[in-house]
Amino acid sequence: MAYISLNPESIESEHICCAFSDKKCAEGYALKKEWLVRELGNGYVFRRLGARAKVFIEYGPAENAWAPVTALEHTMLGCFWVSGQHKGQGHGRALLQAVVDEARGTGKHGIVAVTGTKKYHFMSDARWLLGQGFEVVDTTPAGFSLLSLSFGETRHQPRFNESARSGECPHKKGLVAYYSHRCPYTEYHVGSSLVETAQKRELPLTTIKLETAEQAQSSPTPATIFTLFMDGKFVTTDLSVCMDGRFDRIVQGKRRLVPRSG
Repeated sequence: MAYISLNPESIESEHICCAFSDKKCAEGYALKKEWLVRELGNGYVFRRLGARAKVFIEYGPAENAWAPVTALEHTMLGCFWVSGQHKGQGHGRALLQAVVDEARGTGKHGIVAVTGTKKYHFMSDARWLLGQGFEVVDTTPAGFSLLSLSFGETRHQPRFNESARSGECPHKKGLVAYYSHRCPYTEYHVGSSLVETAQKRELPLTTIKLETAEQAQSSPTPATIFTLFMDGKFVTTDLSVCMDGRFDRIVQGKRRLVPRSG
């Protein structure tokens, strides 16, 4: 099957792989499309399999990326998924190779990607990318890695920005969720599921929506789709933590949950 790249004209009638049949996330789906239209004007690319499937890659100039990373003259990968029956058919390598070819052709110095040191939800698989020639060039105490596929020597080594280096967020009390419209699932689960989950446990909750690339580039987390902190400490990038039935299992071991008194 052929791959297609969405543009501002085609995006209205084309699906964007995630949540296209999830009615409760219809608002988030529309918001992700709006986000894409804006970012396509900044050099962003959304390429997917020409089928009703979750097989796609997103990427763009690192200077415009929604992540606290400095990587001059590099291309940064965004969401990158091959799922279900389409696994094992070479789609991942084909999609990545197209990015490599384009980046080389436009004079980029390399490609970078933010991952977990171990597998983090809603992030690319570091082990797979390392197998494709990427190398770890920076890490944070919260378990994030910055990977780079270099095309040659560069004067400026890609790195995480200072805002993300501590692995903590400025708010030191209760739950803090950073999120953006980069994903069609976040608006519903952060704005509804997590609110109900926090209220049930009497935990204070602060939600911080990243609405510009500048905000994302100065955020305390490299995972700007969704990150949950508790009392300033990183907890997870797993959006399912917002749901009542998953919260305690995911948070268990991070800290003992103690309801507020009074």
